[in-house]
Amino acid sequence: MMMDFSEVKLIVTDLDGTLLNSKHEISDVFFELFEQIKSEGILFVAASGRPYYSMVNKFAKIKDDIIIVSENGGIAIKNDELFLSSPIANDHFKEISELIKNIEDSHAVFCAKNQAYVLSDSILLLDLLKEYYPKYSLISNPSEIKEPIYKVALFHEESSERFIYPHVKHIEDRFKVKVSANHWVDISENIANKGHAISLIQKKHNITPEETMAFGDYNNDIEMLKLAKFSYAMENAHPKVKATANFETKSNNENGVEHVLKQMLDARPKVKTL
Repeated sequence: MMMDFSEVKLIVTDLDGTLLNSKHEISDVFFELFEQIKSEGILFVAASGRPYYSMVNKFAKIKDDIIIVSENGGIAIKNDELFLSSPIANDHFKEISELIKNIEDSHAVFCAKNQAYVLSDSILLLDLLKEYYPKYSLISNPSEIKEPIYKVALFHEESSERFIYPHVKHIEDRFKVKVSANHWVDISENIANKGHAISLIQKKHNITPEETMAFGDYNNDIEMLKLAKFSYAMENAHPKVKATANFETKSNNENGVEHVLKQMLDARPKVKTL
């Protein structure tokens, strides 16, 4: 069945487990396809739980041509202009800090705009931070933090879904609580999710869900996928993501995003030149 991709005006993709392979790399094929996406006038958004400074490193060569949504939708930036900012309220931050300090084998990362604060001595976590949160400070108490925090990321060395999520799921009615990867559970204000950020971008650019394509692999992508007619779960996606998305593509290690982008570009009507 040939898909009608002619109406696509917005493409949104998650990074880890989606556009990035398991070595945390973006393929050269993507950057080649991006030039065509740009020339077609399609808006491109990278949306991740990663912090802004980590995402900019990945997209250094095209960062001025895309919108970056970081911290699961807590921050959105285009051309160095911050147009969405949803930090955790002070009283909420104190409540979350109190709750998480008693969770056994949980390691906390507090995510500010330009750096992270880490309450942990986990060797595995500190090694991972080089990739996900390259700018961080070690702290002994959350009260040391004197700037807005957008997300509290809780790390477990074995499984966040089994060993952390049960201790925090009771606050889901008031906060956004997301199992965002095998080792991570993220807590933020309810409004700070990828779906809210994408909805704002759609309204700002007069783009509908029928004109939107989105890719994701984990539960922090669900709200975003619901806003796209062309929603794709990666082959390696969480079962809840596969149940949400309208379509499925190959895994992140098989260039699943690029596979669909190439199909879309090949199927679009070509503008004839004289």
